[in-house]
Amino acid sequence: MPPDFDVIVIGAGFAGMAIVNRLHENRFTVQGFETGSDVGGTWYWNRYPGARCDVPSMEYSYQFSEALQQDWEWTERYAAQPEILRYANHVADRFDLRKFFKFETPVQRAEYDDETAVWQLTASDGSITRARYLITAVGCLSAANTPDIPGLSSFAGQLVHTAHWPAEGVELSGKRVGVIGTGSSAIQAIPVIAEEAARLTVFQRNAAYSVPARNRPLAADEVQTIKRDYKGLRAYCETRPGAYAMEVNMQSALDVSAAERQRIFEERWQGGGIPFTGAFYDLTINMESNDAAMEFFRKKICGIVHDPETAAKLMPKHRFGVKRICVDTGYYDTYNRPNVQLVDLTEEPIDTITESGIRTSKTEYKLDTLVLATGFDALTGPLLRIDIRGAAGRQLREVWAHGAETYLGLGVAGFPNMFVVSGPGSPSVLSNMVHTIEQHVEWVIDCLKYLREHNIERIEAEEAPQQAWGEELIALSSMSVISKGNSWYTGANIPGKPRRFMVHTYYPAYVQRCTQVAAAGYAGFKLSQGAA
Repeated sequence: MPPDFDVIVIGAGFAGMAIVNRLHENRFTVQGFETGSDVGGTWYWNRYPGARCDVPSMEYSYQFSEALQQDWEWTERYAAQPEILRYANHVADRFDLRKFFKFETPVQRAEYDDETAVWQLTASDGSITRARYLITAVGCLSAANTPDIPGLSSFAGQLVHTAHWPAEGVELSGKRVGVIGTGSSAIQAIPVIAEEAARLTVFQRNAAYSVPARNRPLAADEVQTIKRDYKGLRAYCETRPGAYAMEVNMQSALDVSAAERQRIFEERWQGGGIPFTGAFYDLTINMESNDAAMEFFRKKICGIVHDPETAAKLMPKHRFGVKRICVDTGYYDTYNRPNVQLVDLTEEPIDTITESGIRTSKTEYKLDTLVLATGFDALTGPLLRIDIRGAAGRQLREVWAHGAETYLGLGVAGFPNMFVVSGPGSPSVLSNMVHTIEQHVEWVIDCLKYLREHNIERIEAEEAPQQAWGEELIALSSMSVISKGNSWYTGANIPGKPRRFMVHTYYPAYVQRCTQVAAAGYAGFKLSQGAA
């Protein structure tokens, strides 16, 4: 039986929209599937109060269409969720992308047929779709983590996860609200919730490093300056470690005086956002420089938070750079509000969630609304929630039982004709994801065109290059503190998940390798000739 389409795409977020658009432009037939009722991916689901991007909006956008770049008007330095979702909808409208997707249709199973070299996908509506190629664009942070907390199902108030915030919103005015978690989502949501709730109790598992966003409206002249040479900005981002325009000070924090070091840290703090991490080049590779950054944060928190006991609880215990820095608007100041209380779960662990609130080892907190800001089963979770079976019926869950292995983050040995966009082993979450998504999309499109032109029926990552790639990732990450702590980069936030560092940490080197692999006829992949 011939396939129904050339390609199946799973996901209608930024990756899914980009890939179906380019597939259509290059005369590939495509069928997409999306769990949600519309496009947007991350920005469709994460509608919690204060949700905002931490990459400048002028850079967190597609570059495949110059007309789109010129026509769309961003309003803020860091766009909020509603504006980003409007942008996603505008792109879907402008390029007529919805026609390629079946919405509200989660994928349950995808299985490769060795005999016909075709992927067969089974969706939630019972439909079966067959295609030569499978492209997963499911996102890195789309599998919400709901921890196994005793009594959670007994809570009688409103229970909501930040990653599945209702589109109609949540009524918080006058409510006693509890938030579990103080990661990126919580740090954005807590200041907004505190302004609405009668009482807010934050249950902190691990304190995070957070810098002020210094968000502001975009001035017309700066927008026009960028638009006059958008190509130049994109080219510059291509050379940066995270694919966004951040200058790194190539001085060591130890090469300057204490006063100069303080001045540079303060300048970056006042500038706002992730560029703080570029205050000195060696903040994550030299432990003394890292100590200096940690001390700066401790003093900042003490200077902002009035209560010394609360300030002490908010000081991170892990090294700076082990986890992605958070970006906030008034986060630390929120703890000066009389209606906000911080509970440190390392000192006062949760015994159980009751019908009316949370009981810890010390007391019980009465709540009307409980917000889980407990993060994601990152990178692998979205893929492993689908029953994906490759050659000879190999199940991805079993293959990755001891940790995710990919080649370039794009292919998986034993899974022919399957491409992963922003998969484990790629820069993904340590980069400007719209920019790096497009790099993946263009690489996959060029690969598919090559296969078509050379009448190649099957492409599959080989075991030895895949293993070598995993070793390269470990070696690269071991040069900094990023792989040495407990973070979702290594799967440490999910009980029982195998520990493996899953992200490439230097985008330009990654692009160079992808380019070399393609130029060498897709070295590291096994290509099999098809019938004429």
